[in-house]
Amino acid sequence: MKTLLTGGAGYIGSHTAVAMLDAGHEVAVVDNYVNSSAEAIARVEKITGKKVALYEADVADKPRMMEILKAEMPDCIIHFAGLKAVGESVAMPVEYYRNNIDTTLTLLECMRELGLTNIVFSSSATVYGEDNVPPFTEDAPKGMCTNPYGWTKWMQEQMLTDAAKASAAECEKLKAAGKTAGKDEWKSPLSVVLLRYFNPVGAHESGLIGEDPQGIPNNLMPFISQVAVGRRDHLTVFGDDYDTPDGTCRRDYIHVMDLAEGHVKAAEYILGKRSEAEEESGKPLGGTEVFNLGTGSPYSVLEMVAAFGRACGHAVAYEVGARRAGDVQDSWADAEKARAVLGWQASRGIDEICRDAWNWQSHNPHGYKE
Repeated sequence: MKTLLTGGAGYIGSHTAVAMLDAGHEVAVVDNYVNSSAEAIARVEKITGKKVALYEADVADKPRMMEILKAEMPDCIIHFAGLKAVGESVAMPVEYYRNNIDTTLTLLECMRELGLTNIVFSSSATVYGEDNVPPFTEDAPKGMCTNPYGWTKWMQEQMLTDAAKASAAECEKLKAAGKTAGKDEWKSPLSVVLLRYFNPVGAHESGLIGEDPQGIPNNLMPFISQVAVGRRDHLTVFGDDYDTPDGTCRRDYIHVMDLAEGHVKAAEYILGKRSEAEEESGKPLGGTEVFNLGTGSPYSVLEMVAAFGRACGHAVAYEVGARRAGDVQDSWADAEKARAVLGWQASRGIDEICRDAWNWQSHNPHGYKE
């Protein structure tokens, strides 16, 4: 299987590239390096001993994406490209809506024109908002998101779902009329897998790739890591007055390699279902499937701070601040559907998460810049 990863030089994308290559698949990567580094892909190649086709481009640039997709014609696209920080999205909503929505619209237009029909989308548990009670299942109501980042994921999910539905109807109509699809018509129904994942953390066990945010980290684990390695004085814990055992928010922290392996399973699933449908009935598969990727076990902010202290061998300095806009109190997954349908289950725990994150940060104190 040939896969194209948009935003593939980023944190989750680079780890997924490793998992894909280790599973025997071909990988191409498109990235504009806004919050990533080409060095990550060089290290992916070092880890796997395999080559990656690497393109520098903005996924919202349609002419450039048409060139790249024509050159690669991937069996499946895994769409990571996008801005991804909750707190930053509250301060920069226009940039988040423009970037995240435009990349997906452009990708869908290119796929339609080129007859590409399989896409796995990097979504988020933020689409569940704050009105649901965890653990969240895939059929829990969406909406009431607490931040623009969550709303962009909600909108992108809807765009992909609508496109899949419309493509199936369009193909049926063309088939009934005995017509061939034109440039702006789907040649085959679009198949979409939406992966709603929770809080990716950790790093590849080699210590060669990991999370390397540009500027001040917006997420918990890279901030803890940078405090532990001496790049920052202390961590600010956003609120200790939540209705939780220690007063801090609880999250489902999933090792990034577990998450990466979930993407492999999703891509293999979508290709397998399409092949089976074509073989049995001659009618290509279309439609949308949704899967949570998480562990089902939440940890509080202070529990993560303590666990990282054990991993690095010293306490991580922190102080308590005010609550942060856009945060929800509790969020964790029911990932039974992914286990039952994809054959996927998270296998790495909090100690492995912190061990691997510290291995990455301690050997790369300034990330990929060294």
